[in-house]
Amino acid sequence: MDNLKIERDGAVVTVRLHRPQVLNALSGDLLAELLEALRPLDADPEVGCFVVTGSERVFAAGADIKEMAGKTAAEMAAEDYFGAWEEFASLRTPKIAAVGGYALGGGCELAMMCDLVIAGESAVFGQPEIKLGVIPGIGGTQRLTRLVGRAKAMDLVLTGRTMDAREAGGCGLVSRVVPDDRVLPEALEAAATIASHGRAAVTAARECVDRALETGLRDGILFERRVFHALFATEDQKEGMSAFLEKRPPRFTGR
Repeated sequence: MDNLKIERDGAVVTVRLHRPQVLNALSGDLLAELLEALRPLDADPEVGCFVVTGSERVFAAGADIKEMAGKTAAEMAAEDYFGAWEEFASLRTPKIAAVGGYALGGGCELAMMCDLVIAGESAVFGQPEIKLGVIPGIGGTQRLTRLVGRAKAMDLVLTGRTMDAREAGGCGLVSRVVPDDRVLPEALEAAATIASHGRAAVTAARECVDRALETGLRDGILFERRVFHALFATEDQKEGMSAFLEKRPPRFTGR
């Protein structure tokens, strides 16, 4: 693949954005390659987690401006430009963004589509689209507001300013801030931990956490309880609780 490098180590798949000449700008070709690579892996029961990363200097500096600058409003609407990114966001396999350097515009939005964001101390985040006469178009105004709140989202989106990893961690955009040389190792360790758990429980947990952003507390608690009950139909629940009582490591099978 021209725009990506894919590596698999057991249950963990690492996806490295590789367009160094344009700072990993997110093009249509890159998205097509990404989905082509991840669709079969998302369906593979032996895959437990994806890690998405870039280089030490840049995660992704934004969408490919050159690709879309000359388009008309009618063309953008007809193509539903950026719409296909929601397929990536909806992949059922957990996703970790390992962010080193710049994650701006589409790069910040890509990180927010992941379940965890592990950032190096020198990482920089932002939604600077306002400086180009547009707004975020891959979910930036929506996911950012849900993660960091209205006040912080308005600040970033309306001014176009960036924030460092410490600020991003403090406001809830980033899960962990680690030394720059620990970004990928930390992400891979987290991915291996997630992949070691029962797939049904991991999928259910993700769905419940996401539901918390989209529903009221009463409905969310009811949804969580029903999912909790349903997991007692799985072999992994029986194995996990038996292993706990027998004081041994569980052997999950995903069933």
